[in-house]
Amino acid sequence: MSQDRLIIFDTTLRDGEQSPGASMTKDEKVRIAKALEKMRVDVIEAGFPIASVGDFESVQAVANVVKDSTVCGLARALEADIARAGEALKGAASARIHTFIATSPVHMQRKLRMSPDQVVEQAVWAVKRACEFTDNVEFSAEDAGRSELDFLCRIFEAVIDAGATTINVPDTVGYNLPNQFGETLRLLLERIPNADRAVFSVHCHNDLGLAVANSLSAVMNGARQVECTINGLGERAGNASLEEVVMAVRTRQDVFTCDTGLDTTQIVACSKLVSNITGFPVQPNKAIVGANAFAHESGIHQDGVLKHRETYEIMRAEDVGWTQNRMVLGKHSGRNAFRSRLDALGIVFHSEEELNAAFARFKDLADKKHEVFDEDLQALVTERGIEAENERVRLVSLRVVSETGETPNADVTLSIDGEERSVSAEGSGPVDAAYKAIEALVTTGADLKLYSVNAITSGTDSQGEVTVRLEKGGRLVNGQGADTDIVIASAKAYINGCNKLLEPALRAHPQGGDV
Repeated sequence: MSQDRLIIFDTTLRDGEQSPGASMTKDEKVRIAKALEKMRVDVIEAGFPIASVGDFESVQAVANVVKDSTVCGLARALEADIARAGEALKGAASARIHTFIATSPVHMQRKLRMSPDQVVEQAVWAVKRACEFTDNVEFSAEDAGRSELDFLCRIFEAVIDAGATTINVPDTVGYNLPNQFGETLRLLLERIPNADRAVFSVHCHNDLGLAVANSLSAVMNGARQVECTINGLGERAGNASLEEVVMAVRTRQDVFTCDTGLDTTQIVACSKLVSNITGFPVQPNKAIVGANAFAHESGIHQDGVLKHRETYEIMRAEDVGWTQNRMVLGKHSGRNAFRSRLDALGIVFHSEEELNAAFARFKDLADKKHEVFDEDLQALVTERGIEAENERVRLVSLRVVSETGETPNADVTLSIDGEERSVSAEGSGPVDAAYKAIEALVTTGADLKLYSVNAITSGTDSQGEVTVRLEKGGRLVNGQGADTDIVIASAKAYINGCNKLLEPALRAHPQGGDV
């Protein structure tokens, strides 16, 4: 690939999923992968196949459906990891194995308990083993941001000789500063004799709020792949935000000597899809994809934009997708319009029965809500997926009484493993009463760690989207629910979280599963 092309490596499905409570189902991963493919993302890191059966099956499913992007699987520098990744990627039109080992003194001494010589030997072996499955092999030096430059030069030269075609320099703990990180990339490219035989990549975390700045500094100093996530999703403070990196490079072509091949008009739709599936709302003032990103309230700003857009806007809202996919559906819309809208959103049904069930739910929603927007459809389809996968507990009915001066009360009927059970409970508010009633019936023993309400669209008839995070025995799960009645949405979200807790854990990432 030419040096003026910046490769975008999206790791929303792998590193993004490591956010507490952000686990995605196999079908949800496929939906996001197809949206990334539609955006023309170069490489999609689909997961960590050795982590669990669920992760293996998800990587396999993504590899089997994505045709226009390279599908990547993560593997530690271990035989079992690499073999599992190779197996998961068998069906990919274009596959990459991404193997890694830690290189900082603290990681080598305290975590790996290996000498530098042993680490180089293991890295070379891992790359050669990965090359038996594919000629597209990426090597990452975990915690490169705190590694010694001489050692990085040594190990990168060795793995390039072993067959690595991409060299990733991660700032795993978000420790670096932009000028420092850019200088590291420049020196690596200058000092490694065979650097011209590999694409140099960066993977920056956002612990100090510098992930995007560090990534862009690296690009200005010769990096030609950036690893990032939609909405900056990721563990701790997150990763470099794909939309910010891409649009910074696209907008500042006077500074950058490279550009991406992305269809940026798909950014907003993809952002909303990821937000909806993970239950992590996008803050209104988030760059590029926040609801206020192109809003102007100041009279001076409004006057300037009306006279000449570029007075206060450095990019067009249309270029990132804000004017796309705004067809509004209503209760008179037919099945064909419904199907066409979902096709445009990248949502595909596996059977007519699934389509019919979703259409019926759409009609129910349209009776409550005058206009049904794309965000409503995303929530509706996600809810369909939730109910299809988690059927042990279902909400049958909910009646809540909340009156000034009186203690709120909730009457709840649930279907639990096919048997209907009812209970009443009091609480400090209607949602609290409903949750106490549900817990009395399901008895998960979980602690509620997060309760978040987000209006999906504007207006008093907007659907409320509720996200809860439940914790039990160190296990975190997200629950989601949407409804025009916020108390019902809250109950749905709690029940969804309960269903996840009642299932065996599908994910169990090994230690060190991050670069």
